[in-house]
Amino acid sequence: MRKKIKSSDELPLNHSGKEYNFFENVFDVVLQIPKGRVTSYGAIAQYLGTKMSARMVGWAMNASHQSSKKIPAHRVVNRNGMLTGKHHFATPTLMEELLKKEGIAVKDDTVVDFKKIFWNPKESLNV
Repeated sequence: MRKKIKSSDELPLNHSGKEYNFFENVFDVVLQIPKGRVTSYGAIAQYLGTKMSARMVGWAMNASHQSSKKIPAHRVVNRNGMLTGKHHFATPTLMEELLKKEGIAVKDDTVVDFKKIFWNPKESLNV
């Protein structure tokens, strides 16, 4: 089982001991999103203690396709449930296809019942 980050004070340091790797910490949170649930870029940023860094979370999701880990980037959408990152997948419809495969309904590039299936890392990971 993957170690859960408990708070931004416990973020791992890089090899120099001075900074943590933001993208790796984003990946660690995204790996914990349950199948059939979604979260937002902003919710991840807030959980990591950088609530103004939602755009950086988006950059991490774009880079996740190059990671050796299988990051479920399709489970991360914008604050309104829109599939704003869909153009960074192999095909423009792949993000939606992956969500539908997990039982998540999508209509007009937006997650149906977004608030109902929203996964908040701050609540779920007990910060």
